Amino acid sequence: MKSTPLVSIIIPCYNHEHYIQQSIQGILDQDYQNIELIIIDDGSKDDSVTKIQQMQQQCQQRFVRFEFRHRPNKGLSATLNEALQWCEGKYLSIIASDDVMLPHKTSIQVNFLENNPEFSSVTANMDEIDDNGRIIRQIRNRQKEYCFDEIFLCNSLFAPAQMHKLDVIKSLGGYNESIVIEDWYMWLKLAAHGHRIMFLDEVVCLYRYHDHNTSKNSDKMFQAEQQIRDLYKDHPLYPKVCYKAKKKQLHYYRDNNQKITYYYLKFCLYLKFLFK
Repeated sequence: MKSTPLVSIIIPCYNHEHYIQQSIQGILDQDYQNIELIIIDDGSKDDSVTKIQQMQQQCQQRFVRFEFRHRPNKGLSATLNEALQWCEGKYLSIIASDDVMLPHKTSIQVNFLENNPEFSSVTANMDEIDDNGRIIRQIRNRQKEYCFDEIFLCNSLFAPAQMHKLDVIKSLGGYNESIVIEDWYMWLKLAAHGHRIMFLDEVVCLYRYHDHNTSKNSDKMFQAEQQIRDLYKDHPLYPKVCYKAKKKQLHYYRDNNQKITYYYLKFCLYLKFLFK
């Protein structure tokens, strides 16, 4: 175990009493041994803390190091920055408390990064599951390296499948605590600073889609995405990225029977390009 690099895994938890134990179990079941697990409960109002405490002994026995903290709510990015201060590994993985790592995730990604040191980050494919853990969709991208322009245009890198060199994330100052979509923010920041990112054609995790996902609150998501786009207003692709986002927003309102909002936004988009 000592000959393999230490991997720090962070679980930020908030109100996921029904899912957190499955998320922890996924890390317990990793076929890679040299892992430290850090869990911070970000002020959950449900029974998440009790569910974590029920697995505390297993975690202490399985992992090289296990840390668990619960305190009042600070938000996701602040929670990640707090956890980063505790991390001691060479590599870093972050997974939400409702998502699940498959057993081979850590070993596959460590193997890639150890054999390809020119890359600082890696992600991979995933399956989407429902409340009960049933696979409802297979999400696939092909293996390739992603540059800033592709990430800015498509935002198609999967957060649950991420692994980074820990020292690189720390050198970038961690996360902006005013940002909601922390994964897209970090992918862009990495690429903007010249760090290389590889997407592997391997299924390494399960992303849970349920009624309480942030991604289901589309108005909030559209605003959060625009906040990140605005960080790169001077980039040549900024107008195209914003236009593409508005079209996506239009389609959402159209498909969800919000006709008044749909026609209002469509009219605004028309005026913007009519008088450009």
